[in-house]
Amino acid sequence: MKLTKNIRRKFRVGNKLKQVAKKDRYRLSISRSSKNISAQIIDDSKNITLLSASSVEKDFRLEKKISKTELSKIVAEKLAKKALGKQISKIYFDRGLYKYHGRVKIFAETLRKNGMEF
Repeated sequence: MKLTKNIRRKFRVGNKLKQVAKKDRYRLSISRSSKNISAQIIDDSKNITLLSASSVEKDFRLEKKISKTELSKIVAEKLAKKALGKQISKIYFDRGLYKYHGRVKIFAETLRKNGMEF
């Protein structure tokens, strides 16, 4: 079975994270589609999701039309507030198969501005 470019990139990024990962940090995994963006903080040692935030949640459906970049900023701020509420500040940023560009970059920069370290 031949692996596609995206799948190879996803495995490459994931394996690099596993090599340098320390046990005192959690992993922030991000996923995006053409309209929405979501992220979750995962504890890999216990294989559980600690926190998540998504643009599909009820809060965002009530708002008027928002650009996708603004939506990324809002979701990142919401996730950062949840994480700091649970005393999580150090994470690893797992961008998955997405390039560090555009909405993913804006998401990461907004997290850094709101007190997350990675």
